[in-house]
Amino acid sequence: MTKVLVVDDEPQIRRALSLNLGARGYEVYEAATGEVALTATANEHPDIVLLDLGLPGMDGVMVLEALRGWTKVPVIVLTVRDDERTKVRVLEAGADDYVTKPFGMAELVARIRAVLRRNPDTIDDPAEIATDHFRLDLAGHRAFVAGEEVRLTPLEWGIVGHLVRNPHRLVTYRQLLTAVWGPTYDPDPNLLRVHMGHIRRKLEPQPSQPLYFITDSGVGYRFQPSPDR
Repeated sequence: MTKVLVVDDEPQIRRALSLNLGARGYEVYEAATGEVALTATANEHPDIVLLDLGLPGMDGVMVLEALRGWTKVPVIVLTVRDDERTKVRVLEAGADDYVTKPFGMAELVARIRAVLRRNPDTIDDPAEIATDHFRLDLAGHRAFVAGEEVRLTPLEWGIVGHLVRNPHRLVTYRQLLTAVWGPTYDPDPNLLRVHMGHIRRKLEPQPSQPLYFITDSGVGYRFQPSPDR
């Protein structure tokens, strides 16, 4: 059964979507805030997220950016905003589709099916990452360099895990902080730099000239599994 997470602060909309999607064979979960949506995504592993933009606290774009820091779960944005600037913003932030309210259920279900067809394996995470210099057992939280096990702290595993599950993709400082420390944490990029320095000393062949954990200055980090030499 396909799992759908409905994120909307209006109870009537959540109920209507839950009833209609449930009647069509979907398993529906609900979230009224962005913070609850992030927790539900981590705990319930939905196959697709229907995300309203006008949320209290974290708005929909912030939720989308946080999700894209650690998961490829498809996201369809549902909103009353119909201007081109908003559409471009959410699509560039990682949304898979955009539906303007009000909408018909037949259209929404068709879009859900289309997005899922384009993303058949988004919920599959790698169990292991191997490079020329280190190997990561993601399930067992074990790291090996030249055959010798090295210890990463829980926070370092959180950072490494989110980066390696999104290879070649830029993960912003805010996305990484939210994914590892949670949505209520007050972002401090300096804290990330300290932990990234520890990670590089443990995994990179030359920590001062990293091959795998690359900094995009002033923006964030990306993982390059097969670096150019």
